[in-house]
Amino acid sequence: MLELERYIDLWRGRVNSCLEEILPPEGNTGMQGPTGAVNADRLADAMRYSLMAGGKRIRPVLCIAAAEAVCDTTSAAFRRKTEDALLLAACSLEIVHTYSLVHDDLPAMDDDDLRRGRATCHVAFDEATAILAGDGLLTLAFEVLSSERMQRNTEPGVLLDITHRISRASGYQGMVGGQMRDMLAERVRLPIEDLERIHRKKTGALIDAAVYVGARIAGADAHQIARLGLYSRHIGLAFQVADDILNIEGDTERMGKAVGTDAERSKNTYPALLGLDKSKALAASLVDRALKAIEASDRRSDPLRAIALYIIERNR
Repeated sequence: MLELERYIDLWRGRVNSCLEEILPPEGNTGMQGPTGAVNADRLADAMRYSLMAGGKRIRPVLCIAAAEAVCDTTSAAFRRKTEDALLLAACSLEIVHTYSLVHDDLPAMDDDDLRRGRATCHVAFDEATAILAGDGLLTLAFEVLSSERMQRNTEPGVLLDITHRISRASGYQGMVGGQMRDMLAERVRLPIEDLERIHRKKTGALIDAAVYVGARIAGADAHQIARLGLYSRHIGLAFQVADDILNIEGDTERMGKAVGTDAERSKNTYPALLGLDKSKALAASLVDRALKAIEASDRRSDPLRAIALYIIERNR
């Protein structure tokens, strides 16, 4: 039986090490302005503050688990070349995700003061710096994807494909578009179908991309891509349903962010539209469908199975 915590800890450590290589060095960009010393490190500090604030790194871990599901990641050939590309792609996904959190927390959007157990970026720095830190993180993600190191270890067609997929998932047809729709829908009661459309974009799109990117880098065939696409589609929505439930039943100290905020903002959530019991049943049903999509896979898919179950069992 896979020990998921150990698996996540292993890959989170490797992702964090890779992120440290990617981030600007601390204290290396100071400059002198016309009126005296200027702390030009502030932007890099805000980016680092947000990116290295902790978290499970679920999207990078999903990317890696998807690769493991379709190929032998212990082979010398994989470790020599593909593993490095996989780690860089996983990091780019986490950087995009972190940018979205920085911007979602802003006063103009969710106006949250707490994220991952400490002050949000705009509280710790200021609103303008947080906006620029989010911008800096988003562009850094694509700098990583287009880097010489990534090009050296990835077939050109594959690299172009995964870059397109992450761009689409991050933009107006994905995460950004979902956030816009979510904001416009506050204090307006939506049909459940419209709520699903919002969260397929806002939450599901980047989770879909994480699984697709890992599988694509590892050389998945069309049949494997299709099965993993069903899996990620279901867990992406399950993740949001579980988040909505945690916003009611979760503990601020465990989660590292405020709870009860959805009701305060009259947001459309699954518990608000369906009730808690039906929302829990929906999350469980989505996970069951995700597991069914990969039931024919061998034990290499065990991490994906464990992550699907973790989504509805987690307390943060």
